[in-house]
Amino acid sequence: MKTIAVVIASLIVFSGIGHAADITAPVKEIMEATKSNWADNNNDWTDIFDASRLDHLYSRDFVAKYQAAAQFPAVDDDGISPFDYDVIVNGQDACPLEDLTMAAAPVVDGVAEVTVRFRKSACSDAPDAKNYTTVRFLVVEEGGKPVIDDIVTENIETQARDSLKATMALIAKGQ
Repeated sequence: MKTIAVVIASLIVFSGIGHAADITAPVKEIMEATKSNWADNNNDWTDIFDASRLDHLYSRDFVAKYQAAAQFPAVDDDGISPFDYDVIVNGQDACPLEDLTMAAAPVVDGVAEVTVRFRKSACSDAPDAKNYTTVRFLVVEEGGKPVIDDIVTENIETQARDSLKATMALIAKGQ
């Protein structure tokens, strides 16, 4: 299997904490789980929204929106997820992730954007198989540590950015 290189821009100091905090840490954990989920290794699926991850990787606001959306589970094997697709690859199908990179932007107004790019369809013969997928994680500091406050995907067809928190709010409203 091709080695996936992860490039980390730098350690960013959040205002309010007296030491450097690796703002990419929660994103790294999510991306490791996502890489494993799509690898050719027959591992069990890792839920990036299981209780232990919700407890330490996501902001309180994100968790509240997820829990509200989870009251309306999508059709899936366990009946608890509000999603019927992988929110990171933004689809139901993918190949092992290739050419993954990660870069953190400086903190602006208490939010750091961690941009992750990868190829999710490299094993496909489709014309767009070599295209990159871009996911932006908005990371904030809560309780002295970095946590994910939103996951924003780019819709290739409309060129729009789709906020997962906005999607969860719609799901919670039954839409």
